[in-house]
Amino acid sequence: MVAQTKYKTIKKLVNKIATVSLMNWIALSDIDQVDRIIQGSVEKPQLIFKHSTSCGISAMMKAQLEQSWDIDSASLDVHYLDLLTYRSVSNYIAEATGIYHQSPQVLLLKDGEVVMDASHHAIKVDDIKKGLDL
Repeated sequence: MVAQTKYKTIKKLVNKIATVSLMNWIALSDIDQVDRIIQGSVEKPQLIFKHSTSCGISAMMKAQLEQSWDIDSASLDVHYLDLLTYRSVSNYIAEATGIYHQSPQVLLLKDGEVVMDASHHAIKVDDIKKGLDL
């Protein structure tokens, strides 16, 4: 019984380590930050992930994105928006980019423009790479 309990504990730790994200999330929490992201995309691509913390599909897509992430952090900045907490920021992103709000959703910005967006099950690391020309 003790060995079985230790095995389960070790298995949980291994799974936790295996799912540690290589994504360097930058919390997105205010409208001014959105403007800086858009401006900053001229120098370095910017990715925004809009996440609904109460949605199972959103949680699944975030986990899938994190698990399959193999893009060098020097290639782009990755921003995380909790849209239940910061709904006004999400609304502003839609207004500033002209991209209709969805959740979950990713927006890739380069040179001040959205060059790729995807939502729900269409969120794929390979599509982000294509948008980055990797």
